Amino acid sequence: MKKIFITTLLLIFTFFCSKTFSSEFDIKAKTVILQDYLSGEILYEKEADLKIFPASMTKIMTTIIAFDLIKQGRLSLDEKFFVSENAWRLSQAGYSSMFIMVGDQISVENLLRGIIVSSGNDACIALAEGIAGTEEEFAIMMTEKAKEIGMTNTIFANSSGINHPDNLSTARDILIMSRYLIKNFPVYYEYFKEKEFTWDRTGGDPITQGNRNPLLYKKIGADGIKTGFLAYEKYSLASSIKRNDRRLIAVGSGFQSRNSRSKESQKLLTWGLTNFDTIEIAKKGKNIFELDVWLGQKDSVGVYSNSDIYKTIKKARLKNLEVKVVYNGPIQAPIKKDDIIAKLEISYNGDLLSNHDLLSSQNINKKNIISRIISSINYLIWGDV
Repeated sequence: MKKIFITTLLLIFTFFCSKTFSSEFDIKAKTVILQDYLSGEILYEKEADLKIFPASMTKIMTTIIAFDLIKQGRLSLDEKFFVSENAWRLSQAGYSSMFIMVGDQISVENLLRGIIVSSGNDACIALAEGIAGTEEEFAIMMTEKAKEIGMTNTIFANSSGINHPDNLSTARDILIMSRYLIKNFPVYYEYFKEKEFTWDRTGGDPITQGNRNPLLYKKIGADGIKTGFLAYEKYSLASSIKRNDRRLIAVGSGFQSRNSRSKESQKLLTWGLTNFDTIEIAKKGKNIFELDVWLGQKDSVGVYSNSDIYKTIKKARLKNLEVKVVYNGPIQAPIKKDDIIAKLEISYNGDLLSNHDLLSSQNINKKNIISRIISSINYLIWGDV
């Protein structure tokens, strides 16, 4: 990742607009989307708003609900839930499972790892019932959370993603969900890169199961997220790759085979890393420029953004990106810390892409009356502020 140090009011950089779709590049899947995590730019999409059955990618939201409750202090990893017959049945029905037993008391952490690593449908129901009483009530919580985070085309009907006509989403919504997971639960996200999970089950030998995400074994920097399969939908994968400070997130569904899912997902992520670069324009809370101050006890004031600002650059097609600080200056004292005193404007070919508030990094009081008079005289004579 390249870093931009702003030292003048106007900087020119090369930029390529996002939402790229090239006839020369295609991913063999029904629906696909690729995003740069830091900038939020969509680098590639193909039928990204097509309705799909999300299959086991549903389990991403199942874990988010639990992580949310843990973060709020309403649930702990050590808390144990009883396994109902309803949950146990899914370990006997040919679905992917953690192989829990009726009456077992299993910790939330083991259930989560059973869901994330082993893709256990039985673990999903045990967790859902432990949190909400029934899986139906848990699914309502999932759908409400989906709406809260901007998943506008998603309804969850169960916690596992197994066959249900009303369990519907889109690749774009699953991308939103995946990014939310990574951003808000970085510690718990570490579970998603575990290659295997061993559970010391009740009444039997320990069971060790490998992670079903094929990209974790390819040494390409993949660290998640979740596979899926339904006979109708075929193979799906929400994946993420991290190289140095860069992260890309991809979601695809409708791959025709396991091999195609792995090959095409790796192809998409590699294409994104190869063809694009991520530029840091401003880091949250860090001064990016000094602005002149009029009649203040200091001659300048630092300004900062209250959010990270990144842009994604297409390496092969270079055009003008303008980044400039706009303000009416010099700024007259007094100035209060965190006042909005300037704008950061980002334009492409003269068209404004986005603008961001810049805030004062400190309080600056007025000079005393004598100093103000001297400054005013100097300005009248020399034009010096």
